[in-house]
Order: sequence, then structure tokens, then C-alpha cells
Amino acid sequence: MDRLDRQIIAALRENGRATYADIGRTVGLSPSSVHERVGKLEAAGVITGYHATVDPRSVGLGVTALVGIQPTDTGSNNEIADEIVELPEVESCYAVAGDEAFVVKVRVETVDELEHALGRLRRIDGVARTRTTVVLSTRLEGRPNNRLLDSDDDGVTS
Repeated sequence: MDRLDRQIIAALRENGRATYADIGRTVGLSPSSVHERVGKLEAAGVITGYHATVDPRSVGLGVTALVGIQPTDTGSNNEIADEIVELPEVESCYAVAGDEAFVVKVRVETVDELEHALGRLRRIDGVARTRTTVVLSTRLEGRPNNRLLDSDDDGVTS
């Protein structure tokens, strides 16, 4: 992956609906060259998909919580993760270092629904306890990290 690929990725992360012509003007390539590079990035698994960013409140998901999950001494992280991904309220799941094995982002309509979701998380076999932080407001989320533009072709950040 070279600097042009990084610029294309940055442009797509900023606007996933940008045309190949738009991106080409930004990075100095023809639309067909951009199309070819994007195809290669998709085939290599660098670009894994495209999605719409939606305001959760506008679709009725007004309560967000970050939940740390601490496993029992005998709990299997893989089995716990398999159960977590089955819960529709869980938007993101991160394996983390520290006392907790996972931190999950839960989005629901109401605090009552949050309570029910936490109960389902706690009933997963191998979960010792959870620690919940309710989000009051979101200051930054999902911002593209364009630091990849500062990287050399060998992947080393300068």
C-alpha cells in the first residue's frame, strides 16, 4: 500500500459516497485508476465495507452505555464473545487489557431497556460482573483517523 492508496482510503473514510472522479481530483489520478486501486484494496481486505452513519437518537436509540465485562476465572473469552455478538443491543465489542476482558457499546431506547440488556449480559455463562457507564452526550464518535497519510510506504509512521 503506497501513499496514493492511503490518500484514497482517507478520502473514502471522509466521504464514502465520493465518486471515483471526486477522489481522482483529490489524489491526482484518473477515475479509472482510482476504481482499479479501490478494487484492489477491497480484494485485499483493506476496505471491508461501506455504511451510512446514522444519528442514533433520530432512530429511537437515545440511551448509550459502555459496559465493561469481567469474566469468571473459568470463563472462556471466545464463548463469552460469541454470546455478546448475539445481543442486538450491542453495537460494538472490544477485547481489552485490564480487569475487564471486554468493553461493549450498548444502544437502546430507554433506561428500562438498558437494564434488561445488562441482565442479558450478566447471564452469559462465564461473566462474573459488569461495570456500566451511561453516556450523557457524545462529543466525538466515528471520526476518520487520517494519520495514515503520515505513514511511509513500509507502514512505519513518521
